[in-house]
Amino acid sequence: MSMVDPIADMLTRIRNAIMARHETVDIPYSNIKFAISKILKEEGYIRNYKTFIDESRKKFMKIYISYDETNTSVITGLRRLSKPGRRVYVKVDGIPRLKTRLSLVVLSTSKGLMTDRNAAKNKIGGEPLLLVW
Repeated sequence: MSMVDPIADMLTRIRNAIMARHETVDIPYSNIKFAISKILKEEGYIRNYKTFIDESRKKFMKIYISYDETNTSVITGLRRLSKPGRRVYVKVDGIPRLKTRLSLVVLSTSKGLMTDRNAAKNKIGGEPLLLVW
């Protein structure tokens, strides 16, 4: 059986690992998940990510979750914005902005995946994939 929304599955795995206080979480590999992990690492939400190939020759990623000195996760919330059942596209002036600068929106644009700040700087819109705070 195929997975309907692999990005939502990735976010749910990360949420579950944070609630169980795990240091790492294994996620099946795809190029878009790899690009999302790269953005999350650049923004400081995760410590690191690595790709592996298991004994059945399937690729997977290991994401290392970042915790602060009080042993609480740096990620307080993850939410999927554009879903397979309801796609959302925004122009540059319609990019979701939150009141705090501690949040991040990952957009899929014609120039690749980028954060909301980079998309606004490049004056490019796209599909908002997820919201991290």
